Amino acid sequence: MASRRAVGDEAERRAAKHLEALGFRILHRNYTCRGGELDLVCEERGVLCFVEVRMRSSARLGSALETIGPEKRGRVARAAQVYLVRSGDVERACRFDVVTIDGDGPPQLYRDAFTTDP
Repeated sequence: MASRRAVGDEAERRAAKHLEALGFRILHRNYTCRGGELDLVCEERGVLCFVEVRMRSSARLGSALETIGPEKRGRVARAAQVYLVRSGDVERACRFDVVTIDGDGPPQLYRDAFTTDP
């Protein structure tokens, strides 16, 4: 059985390939900072996209999209804030996207999947 990290790496690779086919430019993979981690940082038509990749091997416990709760959204938002400050892009348009992979199905992109508003 593959390690959890290996499965995650494969999901991120598949997600990046899917995004590139849609015209996204991949800027960073696995950007980590004290506040958290960003699976993929991309650009689409001038918009900076912080992409969370979620994979579920089975729908038995729910879909991959359902695994992104308030705590996870908060960690992603904090990491994005750090990224924006460090890169000097604090005024740039950005959004939070999600790519899900359920079972052996194809990656699904959800643009603007969540916001940082309470």
